[in-house]
Amino acid sequence: MQPSDLRVALFSGNYNYTRDGANQALNSLVGHLLSRGVAVRVYSPTVAEPAFPATGDLVDVPAIPLPGERGEYRLARGLPAKIRRDLAAFAPNLIHVSAPDILGHRAVSYARRHGITRVASLHTRFETYPRYYGLAVIEPVFERMLARFYGRVDRVLVPGPLLGDILRDWGVTTPTTVWSRGVNHQRFSPTRRDMAWRRSLGIADDEVAIGFLGRLVKEKGLDVFAAVADALKRRNIAHRVLVIGEGPARDWFASQVPDAAFAGFQTGDALGRCVASMDVFFNPSVTETFGNVTLEAMAAGVPVVAARASGAVGLVDDERTGFLVEPRDIEAYADALSMLIADAERRAAMGSAGHAKAAGYRWDVINETVLNAYLSDAKALQTLSR
Repeated sequence: MQPSDLRVALFSGNYNYTRDGANQALNSLVGHLLSRGVAVRVYSPTVAEPAFPATGDLVDVPAIPLPGERGEYRLARGLPAKIRRDLAAFAPNLIHVSAPDILGHRAVSYARRHGITRVASLHTRFETYPRYYGLAVIEPVFERMLARFYGRVDRVLVPGPLLGDILRDWGVTTPTTVWSRGVNHQRFSPTRRDMAWRRSLGIADDEVAIGFLGRLVKEKGLDVFAAVADALKRRNIAHRVLVIGEGPARDWFASQVPDAAFAGFQTGDALGRCVASMDVFFNPSVTETFGNVTLEAMAAGVPVVAARASGAVGLVDDERTGFLVEPRDIEAYADALSMLIADAERRAAMGSAGHAKAAGYRWDVINETVLNAYLSDAKALQTLSR
């Protein structure tokens, strides 16, 4: 089987209407598949003014806004007749689902009924979300639901080996393939560092800027970040917090870190400048399956302090490119940051080591791994059907 023999239907709950690491990876993948001669059709909810142009053919799936603070996200309620007709006309021989939402479940069921190869990619640790809303007791329920979903496909694309281990711990026997992530090395580079930009935010040249990058929502570990900043203040460790991003928890976070410099939402080369202008990147989140923002910081030559969780394990080399700390260990985070704040030479050495490691993360190589997995699974199903 050749790439041109593949007809891939990709289902996403958010392909381009808001920007995040998951849909950046999906758009990169689609671009690579199209360049290799694969026919691709994407099914996702859309909005009138998306965050960025979609790569490939995008079919709108009817959806409703999520309730509460997350109204910018949309929930597709299934596969209506119009979408099923479009799907039948496209005649895919592989269906890729990117989220365990209603749309993803319906797409998997459609594929099973029609004997189509089914691939899922794992982008977010959804089972960890309840703990940020006082509902940690229901996490086992989420785990069982996710295990059922990933058990219904032929392959799961995971961003690192640790996620494969987690799936197996849940009892999922589906084969896994590592689909890592790449980085734009021109955009995220030490050469983007801009001291004048830092000064415009009120950060002095001799101040150590501890950076946060991401959407300002509870599940990004904002409570831990704020508690660690407070611990540094109690220790009289001079530092500045530099926040890149926006979100519904911004006001709460600003009240917790009142001395922070907030640069707002940034994209493109401006984002690269922001990241390179940090002195240390701090990522306490445990919800990511792969630390896209962590990789971007490494590519920019910034040392990392991160949670010892799926988003950083395998990416950050502990005590070489940064420090890995047990999630929610406030004092251990403060210890690691204190060491880096006090030692400019160590910051530089770790930043250089991270930059060198990040150089190996290239989208073309990484996305070719997915294509090879597609070809293997589609060929296997084709052989079984004869």
